[in-house]
Amino acid sequence: MNAKPQTNGSAIDGRLKIALQNNGRLTDHSLALLSRCGLNFTRDRDHLVCYGENLPVDLMLVRDDDIPELVADGICEAGIVGQNVATEFTLVHGETRYTESRVLDYGRCRLALAVPTEDTARSVDDLGNKRIATTYPGLTAHFLATRGVTAEVVTLKGAVEIAPRLGKADAICDLVSTGRTLRANRLRELETIYESSAAFIVTHRPIDEEKRELLDRMLRRIDGVMQVNESKYIMLHAPRAQLAEITRLLPGAESPTVLPLEGNADKVAVHAVCRESVFWETLENLRSAGATAMLVLPVEKMLA
Repeated sequence: MNAKPQTNGSAIDGRLKIALQNNGRLTDHSLALLSRCGLNFTRDRDHLVCYGENLPVDLMLVRDDDIPELVADGICEAGIVGQNVATEFTLVHGETRYTESRVLDYGRCRLALAVPTEDTARSVDDLGNKRIATTYPGLTAHFLATRGVTAEVVTLKGAVEIAPRLGKADAICDLVSTGRTLRANRLRELETIYESSAAFIVTHRPIDEEKRELLDRMLRRIDGVMQVNESKYIMLHAPRAQLAEITRLLPGAESPTVLPLEGNADKVAVHAVCRESVFWETLENLRSAGATAMLVLPVEKMLA
C-alpha cells in the first residue's frame, strides 16, 4: 500500500475522518456531495487533507486502492470508494472489516471481460486455460470460479488494454464505460462480470460516541441529498372529483397536501413532493385527468 498522507496529528485528532479518492472519476462528485451535506472545507497546502470549517470532519485525499484499508484499520472512520475497489479488497483479504453503509448515485461503471476482435470466443466459457490480464484479480478469479472456468489471472498495475498485443495475455478484464478504449485497442467485450457505483463505507472498529453522532448526522444528510436528486415539488389545481386519480398519477409521492381554493368550491390546490422523475408524459397525463396550473420545482434539501 502507498504511504498514507502525513498530516499534523493535532489537526485531525478527535475529528471524524472520511477517506476520498485524491484524483479520479469519484473525486469531484464526492466533494460536491459532502458540500451539499453542508460541510464547508479548505484544502491544506499539500492537497492531502480538506479541513472541515463548520464541522469537525476532515477529508483525507488518498489513492482509491488505499481507502478500504484505511477504513478497515480504523485510521479513517469512513470513506467513499467504488464498490469494485471495496469488493476487490474484501476478496483479496478474505474478510470484510467495514460496512457498505450507503450506495451512492454516481460513479457507475462495469467490470467486463474482453478479447481481441479476431478472437473466436463468445463467452467466458471459451476462456478456459487462457491468460486474462486485469487490475482486479480478486473479482476476476471469483467470477471465473462461479462459472467453473479455469484460467490464469495475470495481475497488472496498468496498461491492461494492451496486454494482448504485448503477448502478456489472451484476454483482459477491466473497467468499461463507453467502450471507446476497447475499440481503440481492437478489443471486443464478452461479458460484464461486475457492476459498480460509489459507496459510503464505515469501519467496524469502535467509534467514540461524539464521532458516531457526527457520522450518523452526515449519513442522514447524505440520505437527504440523494432523495432530492430525482425529487420534484409539484403544485397544481385539481377538480375535487378527480383528486383520487390525480393523486394516483403523481410519481412516487406520499399523501399530498390538499388546500382549498378561495372562491372555488369545486377545485383544490395540490402540493406534493415526487421522489421519482417527473416527465412531460406525467404532466400530460395529469392534465388529461383535469389538473391545471401545474408547476414543477427542484427540491434543494430534504430531511425525513
